[in-house]
Amino acid sequence: MTRERGPLRRVQRRWKDGWIADPDSPEARLAKTIDMLLFDHGLLRKAWRNEHQVDEGVWRSAQPDPAMIRRLAGQGIKAIVNLRGATEWGSYFLEREACRAAGIELVDFKLNSRKLPGRDELLALDALFDRLPKPFLMHCKSGADRAGFAAALYLLLRRDLPVEEAKRQLSWRYLHLRGAATGVLHFLLDRYAEDTAAEPMRFRDWVERRYDPEALTGAYAADPVASFLVDRVLRRE
Repeated sequence: MTRERGPLRRVQRRWKDGWIADPDSPEARLAKTIDMLLFDHGLLRKAWRNEHQVDEGVWRSAQPDPAMIRRLAGQGIKAIVNLRGATEWGSYFLEREACRAAGIELVDFKLNSRKLPGRDELLALDALFDRLPKPFLMHCKSGADRAGFAAALYLLLRRDLPVEEAKRQLSWRYLHLRGAATGVLHFLLDRYAEDTAAEPMRFRDWVERRYDPEALTGAYAADPVASFLVDRVLRRE
């Protein structure tokens, strides 16, 4: 949830209370749209959606708006995985409504960009990939970190591709900064590569036998400058 700071945040809080209480009113729709465009950086995403194909029938992007969801439906997208999870952002409410209207399955599967998922979460994501109808799209807020991480996991878990190929999903091309706190996602892939260099092991087997998210998180040291850029300038989730 957004922290309330200053008069704009207080206005935003009143808007949220209003559309949660009466989500279908015209006033609520306008408030959700303003919240999406201004507070959740939707205007920036109008110019740069960070939309890319991961594999046959698999796509990644930044948070889609209703117009993009209608376009995706026209292109045959059958499901959208929301890696932000269910939130109070206007973007989420509008996404949910647009998916329902377009007949697209919306799945809320929350990942954290600065904390590694547990073993059960990774295996649950693998099971989700297995059952999702194709083509599907997965997204986070900016399409840089969680979307890239999920894309890399898809290539490792469902395609058994080399880790070096999967790591390309977390790169400058998508505005992922390795040195920031969000770089812990890339660090997991680096550690898997190092841990299996002498004794090759499928990623899923490594997750089941050796993966220790607490130890990996503790071993990762973020660069403060890169973290400041991601957290305070780009304001990534």
